[in-house]
Amino acid sequence: MTHIDSQTISDYATHGAVVIRNALSADEISLLTRGIEANLAAPGPLAAVASRADDPGRFFEDFCSWQRVSEYEHIMRSSALPEIAASLMQSRTARIYHDHLLVKEAGTRQPTPWHQDQPYYNVAGRQNVSFWIPVDPVPRESTLEFLAGSHSGEWYMPRTFMTLQAKWFPEGSLKDLPDMSLNENRERVIGWALQPGDVVAFHMLTMHAASGSATRRRVFGARYLGDDIVHAPRGWKTSPEFAGLRDELPAGAPMEHALFPVVWPK
Repeated sequence: MTHIDSQTISDYATHGAVVIRNALSADEISLLTRGIEANLAAPGPLAAVASRADDPGRFFEDFCSWQRVSEYEHIMRSSALPEIAASLMQSRTARIYHDHLLVKEAGTRQPTPWHQDQPYYNVAGRQNVSFWIPVDPVPRESTLEFLAGSHSGEWYMPRTFMTLQAKWFPEGSLKDLPDMSLNENRERVIGWALQPGDVVAFHMLTMHAASGSATRRRVFGARYLGDDIVHAPRGWKTSPEFAGLRDELPAGAPMEHALFPVVWPK
């Protein structure tokens, strides 16, 4: 079992992102790789290509596949991730929120622009964590980067990645993202070169971004919710969308639903 020390928990609370080396075993990474390849061979209904047609590579995404990809379910339920999640969130419990596959094929130019995740979602509350889990080596120049401390509470306008449209909150209702070209912001950027088995954990309000990738970069995202998270239905299609959930779970209710099982404590 991967031990999470008090310094890592403190760094997560302060910076909103930490790296946990060797959080998953070689066998677990092999299992996860098989799941990713199965997912790529049979994409789900939420799958999308997030790069332009003239991109020499391809940026592929898929969501909410853990219930049909058994390898994903095993990792999300039975690895060290649920306990790590509860520790970082400082929560009694950890429940699955959803998974997210992100594959940048070799030569992909499409960057992932700076953004927060939580404004795209249908949840409110502070106790949450996302894990970014590569099954390929990721050099520092292709890794996920974070603006340390940007999870402190401010929500910024979510936009589409390629066209920068405000499809969620009405234009002007939230602040635009800070200018990441300013030295005062660049000096706060953190990120790590990663090997398979390493896991990056970040808060859903922590601003993050990534460049394209010269080499193949297969990443599995696993997202967990803690004790204080409640349902926050939106007046628009969230990303991902949980069809019919607003009819089954009232606004402000805990996320007590079969889609979001408690996986810690076991």
